[in-house]
Amino acid sequence: PASVHPHPLVKKVYDDRAAMGRGDIPVDWGMGEHMAFASLVASGYPVRLSGEDCGRGTFTHRHAVIHDQSREKWDVGTYVPLQNVAENQAPFTVIDSILSEEAVLGFEYGYASNDPNTLVIWEAQFGDFANGAQVVIDQFIASGEVKWGRVNGLTMMLPHGYEGQGPEHSSARVERFMQLAADTNMQLVQPTTASQIFHVLRRQMVRNLRKPLVIFTPKSLLRHKDAASPLAEFTKGCFQTIIPESKALKADKVKRVVVCSGKVYYDLAKKREENGRDDVVILRVEQLYPFPHKAFAAELKRYPNVTEVVWTQDEPQNQGAWFFVQHYIHENMLEGQKLGYSGRAASASPAVGYSHLHQEQQKALVEGAFGKLKGFILTK
Repeated sequence: PASVHPHPLVKKVYDDRAAMGRGDIPVDWGMGEHMAFASLVASGYPVRLSGEDCGRGTFTHRHAVIHDQSREKWDVGTYVPLQNVAENQAPFTVIDSILSEEAVLGFEYGYASNDPNTLVIWEAQFGDFANGAQVVIDQFIASGEVKWGRVNGLTMMLPHGYEGQGPEHSSARVERFMQLAADTNMQLVQPTTASQIFHVLRRQMVRNLRKPLVIFTPKSLLRHKDAASPLAEFTKGCFQTIIPESKALKADKVKRVVVCSGKVYYDLAKKREENGRDDVVILRVEQLYPFPHKAFAAELKRYPNVTEVVWTQDEPQNQGAWFFVQHYIHENMLEGQKLGYSGRAASASPAVGYSHLHQEQQKALVEGAFGKLKGFILTK
């Protein structure tokens, strides 16, 4: 509304979102989220978002609350666009919470349990900080349905990604959630495009079942031009558990399949382009659990002459998804194919504290995905 005077940078964000809505420019991550929330509240599903910095977003990508720069009192002068989507819409609630992960996540679990028709989201400021609520995750989210028969559709957004920010701001501890995953107790996803976050948030509500959803959300991808999606991808299709090779390659010439999850895909795609490798396919695993065996096997079978499969990850070898997905990948490989690993070496710390060491490690793991198999090799 004309009475609200946003900060110039926030106004630019919303001007860009208007262009995205018209289809003039690709849709970025923040707009993908907003489109999911808007479509849900317009369809009668309330949306509740809480976390230590969730109104703006830790990385200033969301801006769900617009603050009037001409206001004279601290408690007036805010405008929430998602509360003004349509007549008779469902509520949209956004809460910048207290600095206690355990208290807030426990409350939101109870809220989601009591109201299964509300999309209840708890967002960690960084995914690393979720370990402050480990008791709630272990005792309730991971095992509540098996122990008590009580379903729950709570969604957790955990910013995750190795950007050289050190051991306390890099890892949402994917390996811990993978260890807890069994009996189809929850969904673990790591989307890499704006349309993917749109579809997975909508899927959480519109389908007729409730399971906890853990989303390992990105940081650098929030503004990465290649992670933006054309508007058409939001009006068609659905969440892709596996994103197939997007480049037109001759299937019979492909000798290696590189499998990954998360932002490392964009580093791999860039390196492949630089090296001119048309004999390597890159598959993105967007849903880590339940692992999409059927979709993954179908992609492998498209390339009959593949001899090597390589799992590549940003995380150290004893962390991330590797120790868990190696069994899933091996199960779907063809006889004679070899499975290798390219990633950081095992480490007690999630990440190094020096930027130059981070860059060296990142360069080595990306190059390793295209080089000779080393270390642990598993033959089918």
